[in-house]
Amino acid sequence: MPTTTWQKSSYCGEGESCIHVASEPGALHLTESGDPAHSILGATPQAFAALIHVLKENPAHV
Repeated sequence: MPTTTWQKSSYCGEGESCIHVASEPGALHLTESGDPAHSILGATPQAFAALIHVLKENPAHV
């Protein structure tokens, strides 16, 4: 993914470990700021939306 543009979560403060998100047609990519090049999770937009839905519905499990 050499041309991937990562966006840092708006909920991330300075110096904190954060989630970064990148998108391309048909796919989303997630990485953690402490290891941005080695641990990249890919998901379809539908799967990512389902994950967000579950996290919002069950905030105690986050």
